[in-house]
Amino acid sequence: MSNRLYDVVLYGASGFTGRQTVQYFAQHAPAGLRWAIAGRNETKLAAARAEAGEGARNVDILVADSADQSAIDGIVSKTRVMLTTAGPFALYANAIVDACVRFQTHYVDITGETPWIRGLIDRYHDRAAAGGTRIIPCCGFDSVPSDLGSYLMARHCRESLGNACARIHAYFRVRGGLNGGTLASAFAMYDSGLAAMLRNPFLLNPAPRPSLEQIERNGDPAGVHYDTDAGAWVTPFVMGLINTRVVRRSCALSGTDFDYQEYMKFEGPLALMEAAGISSGMSLYEASMQSQTVRNLLRAALPKPGSGPSVDTMDHGWFQCEFLATTADARTVRGILSGQGDPGNRVTVKCLCESALALAVDPASLPGGPERGGILTPSTGLGDVLVERLRGQGISLRI
Repeated sequence: MSNRLYDVVLYGASGFTGRQTVQYFAQHAPAGLRWAIAGRNETKLAAARAEAGEGARNVDILVADSADQSAIDGIVSKTRVMLTTAGPFALYANAIVDACVRFQTHYVDITGETPWIRGLIDRYHDRAAAGGTRIIPCCGFDSVPSDLGSYLMARHCRESLGNACARIHAYFRVRGGLNGGTLASAFAMYDSGLAAMLRNPFLLNPAPRPSLEQIERNGDPAGVHYDTDAGAWVTPFVMGLINTRVVRRSCALSGTDFDYQEYMKFEGPLALMEAAGISSGMSLYEASMQSQTVRNLLRAALPKPGSGPSVDTMDHGWFQCEFLATTADARTVRGILSGQGDPGNRVTVKCLCESALALAVDPASLPGGPERGGILTPSTGLGDVLVERLRGQGISLRI
């Protein structure tokens, strides 16, 4: 791939999240990196390039509709890495992934559509592995912090404490906004009838099937309870149905075996009330999404694709994730992974862009060496290279 015209192409660059990736590359792409922006509307792409300022002034604009396989092939064949923010991914990314596997072009996105990822695994994992092509979904806030944090905690147990990690619980606190693209992906999953697959705790795992004991230990939590380990009231994390599946795939691909769960953590005098409110809201959301009529009403009322929170909301958001790991001999390790910026936008863009740069800039240092491929996860496909890149951009982990 060294003779490709571009190192990275940003597809979907005129969308709400896509424009942020253009701005990020304009500010952070290393000198000499050959990158371009792509999408289906040349006028909007030109506006996104102009909005990003001087750092993007000379980048090429490539036009292709995601449904036009020939046009997508023409872009994918010219680059070493494809980054896409154009969702819902089950609707708009199939041609891109197919081309990436055929042309041996690495791929990253920000999807949380695990039923779609299951389909990618079934169709493309073996071919991508044979070709040394890294197809890495879930490179946004879903699921980079969860996957890298649990990876680092398990390694600390093994290397510093000399014992295997048996269990990790992650406790999230977040502040930020929601963009229309995330909502559109959720609606698309329920419209397709595939949302029921979300309930399989090992949805993304390769064969063999987990044991009944493993399935029971990793069943999704529900409701509100006081967690004595966290010292706080907790409820299931809203994105846990995505993140836990990604972490469990990482365990299977890397040959590790620990149980993993995620929660939202609430502190202060109103903690129980806040946890109960969030839990009730999640139950109402789940019940509402079962009805096509209600989904249509929600579509009309909620933010549309291409829209999102204000700059002030995105700049002043933050996240903190506390990991509690327990070793096989019952010792415990705590870690705090945190970062500034709205998780669904600023942090997502940082994780995604640094994932693409890890593939483009330092392929020889990636886990498994340059020949590894397949439908991978952030930790198995990018590992310590991404960890260090994110640390350099202000995301910290303290153990």
